[in-house]
Amino acid sequence: MVGGGEGAYIGGIHRFAARLDNHYDLVAGAFDVDAERGHSFASTNFIDRDRSYGDYLAMVAGERTRDDRIDVVAICTPNHTHFPIAKAFLEAGFDVICEKPMTTTVEDAIALHDLAQTTGRFLGVTYTYSGYPMVHEARAMVARGDLGKVRVVQVEYPLEWMATGIELQGNQQAAWRTDPKKNGRGGSIGDIGTHAYHLAGFVSGLKAEAVAADLATFVEGRALDDNAHVMIRYEGGARGLLWSSQVAIGQSNGLRLRVFGEKGSLVWHQEQPNELVFTGLFGAPATIKRGRDDLTDGARIRTRTPPGHPEGYIEAFTNLYSGFAAAIREKESGASAGTFGEGLPSSYDGLKGVAFVDAVVDSHEKHNGGWLSLQFA
Repeated sequence: MVGGGEGAYIGGIHRFAARLDNHYDLVAGAFDVDAERGHSFASTNFIDRDRSYGDYLAMVAGERTRDDRIDVVAICTPNHTHFPIAKAFLEAGFDVICEKPMTTTVEDAIALHDLAQTTGRFLGVTYTYSGYPMVHEARAMVARGDLGKVRVVQVEYPLEWMATGIELQGNQQAAWRTDPKKNGRGGSIGDIGTHAYHLAGFVSGLKAEAVAADLATFVEGRALDDNAHVMIRYEGGARGLLWSSQVAIGQSNGLRLRVFGEKGSLVWHQEQPNELVFTGLFGAPATIKRGRDDLTDGARIRTRTPPGHPEGYIEAFTNLYSGFAAAIREKESGASAGTFGEGLPSSYDGLKGVAFVDAVVDSHEKHNGGWLSLQFA
């Protein structure tokens, strides 16, 4: 692991996810920009001192010559560091699991995707919400035609945690997320809007063709957007609407997806992730619950507990990690990744996410909110 040390929320989530299904052992890391603090963190996680590194370059150099070298590295650092770290490990022959967004520029995203292809290494991107069982059920229902031709996709991701200028009050997580040099061009749209965009495409199966965006910065002095409204034109005539916000008071993690077709609709809410609501034409809404025996394979294989025993964010993240493990094993040994390997967010999904953010910001800043075609879909 690179990053993710003491006080880093997302590092702990990655470690939980890696351990839950017993596919990974954490054996090496460069956990902190402060090397001594990183070494201290490594010791509390039972990592040998000679495999606790001062930085990622030392880790690449130290691991590449070992007989027991690492198989894969998890990158849990701020956005602007993803590209150089992932590039170094891919070039050294390691597989990579990277936080989103994959990079902060389209040029870097293209380069990283191309590098993964030319080296033959695996590069997975942690679009967490595609790991939920009922998201896979929704995806299967759309693909099966239960909704008919999709007409409208609406997705929203509102949060309240940055409703005030906490980046000026010592909150380091907020500080780098509001710094264009570290976060990239998009604020809320880059941090959480990319999750919403990926989820909408993952479930609907539609390719986005163009966007028109209105970005706003409500907290005075903030350098990046903290609210975004984006209209989306999908292939085949479907329309989409995406809202991301970091200043929506009362919203803890309000990711919600609605898909409307000619014959029915689906609604999924991340804060009630074990349920999916389907409404057929002229029918009453029906709640489909996780854990049922009649769900599709994609949902059932990602379920661990019986119905009524809630599963959530950690399990969804674990499903990604288990899928990544299956994909890496398939690449190395030819063993089929099976259902767990389907729909995994890869380097191309990472590229699409970065290109989406770039187009959204360009639409707002350079085209007065006008329509702009997407370079990758």
